[in-house]
Amino acid sequence: MKSTRLTAAFATLVAGALSAATDSRLYVGTYTPKGGASLGIYAVGFDSATGALGEPVLAARTTNPSFLAFGPDGRVLYALDESDTGNGMGGGVAAFAVDPARPALKLINREMTAGASTAHLAVDATGKMVVTASYTGGQVAAFPLNADGSLGPRSAWQLSKGAPGPNKSRQESPHPHSATFSPDNRFVYVCDLGLDKIVRYQADPSRATLAPTSETATVPGAGPRHSVFSPDGSYFYVLNELNGTVASYRCDAATGTLTPVATVSTLPAGFKGQNTCAEIALHPNGRFLYASNRGHDSIAVFARDAATGGLALVEIAACGGHHPRHFALSPDGAWLVCANRDSDNLAVFKVDPATGRLAPAGHPIHVPQPVCVLFAPGK
Repeated sequence: MKSTRLTAAFATLVAGALSAATDSRLYVGTYTPKGGASLGIYAVGFDSATGALGEPVLAARTTNPSFLAFGPDGRVLYALDESDTGNGMGGGVAAFAVDPARPALKLINREMTAGASTAHLAVDATGKMVVTASYTGGQVAAFPLNADGSLGPRSAWQLSKGAPGPNKSRQESPHPHSATFSPDNRFVYVCDLGLDKIVRYQADPSRATLAPTSETATVPGAGPRHSVFSPDGSYFYVLNELNGTVASYRCDAATGTLTPVATVSTLPAGFKGQNTCAEIALHPNGRFLYASNRGHDSIAVFARDAATGGLALVEIAACGGHHPRHFALSPDGAWLVCANRDSDNLAVFKVDPATGRLAPAGHPIHVPQPVCVLFAPGK
């Protein structure tokens, strides 16, 4: 009954305003199973002084918007449809116009990715192309972006190939899981969980094309999932889903070549339970790195040495729920909001500016199956 009441309440708030007590906005992507409580993308007000979250508002009805990203000017929000339509077209990606004065998102258009279980997308720094990674089928695709932020027809398509990793239950085939643009916008790095490798593509935003240039092997069975660059582009950090580690690489500025540096665990010593890692992010100041554990239900916090790229564990903090599939740091780095899928909640943490440590703040709010959380730009 609770989920039914919440769904009805969200539906009535589509055109409403966010709470006057909030001064910022979050967008939340969810899973929308048939008969489930979630209906699509939600907007949530956020108080940047206290960390308090407002009542969720349905911003757009859409299917399985499991990953969200803004265009560089914040006027357009791009959302995946992590589905398998059964017609060979796979999932899709949609462009939504953002109204700063209202939570509702207006659909601009959609394009099919031709890859089932599209898991991740990235927008280049010039706002001219979107890259998607499809977990099932091993496809990486690119789409041109028009001046109004709308998506053009698919302009590039790459099929991952290679020998699967040793984990028979998870690495039976290629599984591209994320796409990350280099800070200079020249390359896209795709983490392939199934093949235990990072594939580097030359990006041409003016034509929205991709050309494979190199591959970097990870530890067998690591299962690379998501990645993030240091602000200056000198170091590249990869979260390995299957073996619970963060691997750091030095990145050559001229060629984009990755050289392994070190690997650290996201789990406490002696942990024997089931766990898969999910999200990785750097603090805006570049001094701290965060990674989430699903199973251990925690967020590992590391201090980062900007000179060497090294990571030192600071703490492993409880995530405030179950299955922390995604989290986001506020633009000013003062807060972290975690999307806990299996406990249907968003949990807020205050970030210690000196140590990076996380302290629970306020009360978690109910959002059905949240799997991505994104702060609106400039807030």
